[in-house]
Amino acid sequence: MLASGMLLVAVLTCLSIMIIMSVWRQRRLLGKMPPGPTPLPFIGNLLELDTEKFRDSLSKIREQYGPVFTIYLGSRPVVVLWGYDAVKEALIDQAEEFGGRGEQAFLNWFFKGYGVLLSSGERSKQLRRFSISTLRDFGFGKRGIEERIIEEAGFLIQAFRDTNGANIDPTFYMSRTVSNIISSIVFGDRFEYDNKEFLSLLGMMMRSFQFTATSTGQLFEMFYSVMKHLPGPQQRAYKEIQGLEDFIARKVERNQRTLDPNSPRDFIDSFLIRMQEEKKNPQTQFHMRNLLSTTLNLFFGGTETVSTTMRYGFLLLMKNPHIAAKMHEEIDQVIGRNRPPKYEDHLKMPYTEAVIHEIQRFVDVIPLGVPRSTTKDIKFRDFLIPKGTDVFPILSSVLKDPQFFSNPNDFDPQHFLDDQGQFKKSNAFVPFSIGKRYCFGENLAKMELFIFFTTIMQNFHFKSPQAPQDIDVSPQYVGFGTIPRRFTMSFLPR
Repeated sequence: MLASGMLLVAVLTCLSIMIIMSVWRQRRLLGKMPPGPTPLPFIGNLLELDTEKFRDSLSKIREQYGPVFTIYLGSRPVVVLWGYDAVKEALIDQAEEFGGRGEQAFLNWFFKGYGVLLSSGERSKQLRRFSISTLRDFGFGKRGIEERIIEEAGFLIQAFRDTNGANIDPTFYMSRTVSNIISSIVFGDRFEYDNKEFLSLLGMMMRSFQFTATSTGQLFEMFYSVMKHLPGPQQRAYKEIQGLEDFIARKVERNQRTLDPNSPRDFIDSFLIRMQEEKKNPQTQFHMRNLLSTTLNLFFGGTETVSTTMRYGFLLLMKNPHIAAKMHEEIDQVIGRNRPPKYEDHLKMPYTEAVIHEIQRFVDVIPLGVPRSTTKDIKFRDFLIPKGTDVFPILSSVLKDPQFFSNPNDFDPQHFLDDQGQFKKSNAFVPFSIGKRYCFGENLAKMELFIFFTTIMQNFHFKSPQAPQDIDVSPQYVGFGTIPRRFTMSFLPR
């Protein structure tokens, strides 16, 4: 009895000390960092953050504390930047200081800081420089990749024709098409649309990306140190990512067996060659862990964001048939129906260009932005932010900043048109982020979106089984990503 009593006292004492230290640490930081709601021990600001409407919760906090504020995800302090001015000031004016990669808990759980997307410091610089250079060598951002996009668009058009106007879910049609572009660069080849392994991979991507947007995904951000050990959807999502990496590993093994150092066939070959060149360098970043993670980053990032944007775009155009009609008219006038669209056509098509930009703005596919972290102790707007603090540059708040967009919550292509009907750029158009760590797939994504949208609309009318006024364009989930509701539609030949 005495021993058990002493053990209980010891446990309670330890818990009390932990609570006191947590409160002391939070108050010490609160005195220096941007203001925000008072966190509770262990749970942080859970009571102020609706995990099903995380972005909306942040908006309410911003109304009280201003465009730069601090929240606690569990015991982790995060500085939130809201609106164009705050995000631009940090990511462009103080790009170096905000240049670290912050923690996205679910992805960090798997990648552990490896790969081009989630790494920081010298690792990030080397992998980013190598990735951009190598992708460029394989036609990334050049005419060669445009020809691949046009060719892939032809396969997609035939797949839609084969549906004979039936109602279909467009999800995997778009993800197959978009994924084949990055696959041709990373793996050196495209997949046939009926390839069962390919469809399985796309399902893994979709389900793991969807998890990051769910309520459970937001809870994982706060309590990942505990939840990663518990059963639940986070374990299933982890297995999906593991399945994708296992596929990458098999691709790497195949390339290793047939590698010709003088004739790289794809991104994997180029990385393997660099690994051989640096095998005697103990500080090298070119090793198997970074190869697997970087390849997976490219495969995933080059598939899911663009295909989600396309899918959501179909829904918006069916909701707004008058906008689709104007696009059809411009496509017929500039391109006609006898040749496939080219990217250079966008220079003569201001309305179509405005619609595609507005789709990206409204869809807001990565609303919270990929987290950053401070690389040193910094002063920002009279606040002191310690080195290593996570920072959320809320891209959604920029894409919906009322000082740039007159009706930020409405789908309105006029946001990107001037009084003469010509396309106008906006500094607040930041779906690919800004600054030193912007998404280097931006040019590829722009080319894909224009060519795919115009090619599809050149050949088809869209029809929903619902009347336009009954179509729900609100997202199903909004978290790290924005996920549209599932829907069906038919593609009717023009």
